[in-house]
Amino acid sequence: MTSTPKPAQPISPAAYGALAGALKSIFWYKRDLERFIRLWATDHPSLLVHMDFSGYKWATADEFVDRLMANERKYRDLSLRMMAEVSQLTSFPALKRHESAESLIAEAREAVDQLRGLMDRQRVAHEQQSQFDDELLTYRAVVEAQHGFEAKLAALKERFLELERMDNRQKAGRLFEPFLNDVFRLFDMEPRLSYSLEYEQIDGSLTFDTDDYIVEAKWWQEAIQPHHLYSFNEKVRRKGKNSLGIFISVNGFTSGAREAYRESTPFLTMEGLDFFYVLDGRLTLDELLRRKKRHANETGSCYFPATMFPGE
Repeated sequence: MTSTPKPAQPISPAAYGALAGALKSIFWYKRDLERFIRLWATDHPSLLVHMDFSGYKWATADEFVDRLMANERKYRDLSLRMMAEVSQLTSFPALKRHESAESLIAEAREAVDQLRGLMDRQRVAHEQQSQFDDELLTYRAVVEAQHGFEAKLAALKERFLELERMDNRQKAGRLFEPFLNDVFRLFDMEPRLSYSLEYEQIDGSLTFDTDDYIVEAKWWQEAIQPHHLYSFNEKVRRKGKNSLGIFISVNGFTSGAREAYRESTPFLTMEGLDFFYVLDGRLTLDELLRRKKRHANETGSCYFPATMFPGE
């Protein structure tokens, strides 16, 4: 009597999640990720049917891995080979040309190490079914949390556009305070903002990368003039030698204002388009502020819009 072959051990859902995380980390530019996926899918064209490579990089990676996971019986060998190869990567040429290569490569190594650890577990004997179920629940929880974040970001984007459409600009200005608080809170920046009727502005502070920032925000019809930045500059400097600031003006800054703080500044500037890029998912608020701060440290300039970011 011939025995029935034992079914192959299912690939750990956590391993699929780690593969998606690694793909997001080792490819900074989405065109590099697209080339990688197309190469691996050469013998499986059905994987690419209706695949949208024009969207965000993280969405492309998630969609591709979700397709592998949804039809594991068909793509099991491909998934395991890809996981094995990615988990053994030691160099990341797609990141070396980026100006933040050192930190990005460190993140990529961490993501690859996580995948390698899960692959090692995959090679051991059958895990108990209860453990597999726990991993599946964990994977789903991660996906749901990510979707929750995306939903909040989309809701904030709609609020921002609604504020922009309002005819009553005084009301829009007042609603700008809770909007900013919610944006900064979503990115764990501990905002402490309040609206001042006397000056028609938002004052307060937030915390980012262990630094505290003094914040001033205005949603005026006109762009900010140099004398507004002079006043803010004095406010920041009075707080101490190492104090930092963020001046937010949705309708931007005049060329004179930008020129006044082109070579030495204790503060960063943000305008409406910066917020739109964040709310549209093109970059995170962390990435935006970190790059603005680096630019200010390197050049002395307070102004570095999101439109000047690599890849934009």
